[in-house]
Amino acid sequence: MTGLVVCVAVLAVASAFGVLHKRRSGRVRVRGRDEDRRLGAADLGAQLGERATLVQFSSAFCAPCRATRRVLGEVAGLVPGVAHVEIDAEAHLDLVRRLDILKTPTVLVLDADGRVVRRAVGQPRKADVIAALGEAV
Repeated sequence: MTGLVVCVAVLAVASAFGVLHKRRSGRVRVRGRDEDRRLGAADLGAQLGERATLVQFSSAFCAPCRATRRVLGEVAGLVPGVAHVEIDAEAHLDLVRRLDILKTPTVLVLDADGRVVRRAVGQPRKADVIAALGEAV
């Protein structure tokens, strides 16, 4: 009988964790640790956008990375002065470690000076990316 109670308790905790994780994945938010971080063209291997830059960290076998690439490309095409830069996380481990990238896709929203103003882990929604750009531009 106690085994059944333990099993039910574990399932309840795991389900709550899963729901919370799904709700947080892809949401664009500010992290206190990103406040003083800046990236330049040398870090990205590409020029910064005139107004903002969407930096996407991806990996080869990441299915959500393909959808994220499409969303960020559409947003960059809609908003003048915004660039989209995709970085292979596996090929740039030094940058991944420096920026505390733990999962792909991770999206950083940079302002015109390369300062990180927002971060999303997981596949962001188009509306959330556009809203995050409002702070960067």
